[in-house]
Amino acid sequence: MKVLITGIAGLLGANFSRYLISKGYEVSGIDDLSGGYASSVPTGASFHQGDLADSAFVNGVFEKEKPDYVFHFAAYAAEGLSPFIRKYNYTNNVISSANVINACVNNDVKKIVFTSSMAVYGVGEPPFTEAQRPHPEDPYGIAKYAVEMDLPMAHSMFGLRYSIVRPHNVLGIYQNIWDRYRNVIGIWIRKTLAGEPLTIFGDGTQVRAFSDISFYMEPFEKLMFDHDGETFNIGADKEFTINEAADLVIKVAKEFGYEATKVHLEKRNEVHTAYCDHTKAKELLGFKDDTNLEDTIRQMFAWAVEQPNKPLRDMDYEIEKNMYSFWKK
Repeated sequence: MKVLITGIAGLLGANFSRYLISKGYEVSGIDDLSGGYASSVPTGASFHQGDLADSAFVNGVFEKEKPDYVFHFAAYAAEGLSPFIRKYNYTNNVISSANVINACVNNDVKKIVFTSSMAVYGVGEPPFTEAQRPHPEDPYGIAKYAVEMDLPMAHSMFGLRYSIVRPHNVLGIYQNIWDRYRNVIGIWIRKTLAGEPLTIFGDGTQVRAFSDISFYMEPFEKLMFDHDGETFNIGADKEFTINEAADLVIKVAKEFGYEATKVHLEKRNEVHTAYCDHTKAKELLGFKDDTNLEDTIRQMFAWAVEQPNKPLRDMDYEIEKNMYSFWKK
């Protein structure tokens, strides 16, 4: 069977493509390398570099690869930055998704699995459940929810099978630690290696549940064949404050000979407490989260110290009004 993965050079894509190849699937992937690296694409995968916002490019890849299944992982998941890059956000996360869905329909793809985000819940009432009505608080969450709403329409009109996954705070090797705006654990590891303090927005009492990517593989594969039209939260069960997570990075850094400190910056506009209930994924997909955050950070740190240094990427802001001081250029 042929599987095409968008965002194959990112965290989800790099890990899941390796898993599928090990299981004997024929894997191809698309990535524009704006948030991932070609070195993360596994040997054995057919790689196409290009922009999903370019419908002609997308259609060309689908016509060449003729995938049976599509995992649409590609996204620029910077919630806090999304109000300042509205056009880029909607182009990257909505228009690109429309191109992928169109290509699935036109090329008779059997099923698409779409990774949405916990961001669709907004403030909500944690732990968030799939039965809660989404109420996104930022353009990134709005974009993800728009695609969620489009997929049932594509199924009704064209018979395109789909499932939706809402991951949250995922981490592991192959994560982009050189992005200034997202992946907080990765940012802290990169700052530690550079001799910089760990930056915390506000008082650090914000609550999140960080999940190891390794526990996503089998549930993702199962979605290829079952649970059409269903939405699943997938992530870790144990919550941490941002301060507690930073302390774990500091602890692990010492094991590698690095001293790290924390610095508190201005508070940013974000949901204070956000984590999900995963009962549905456990019951229907056999999902089991055994994330040990300290061990996962240790694995990431060991991987990170072996990576060549890469330049940080600065986004082109579309709005600079009310920009946080820590992101000003």
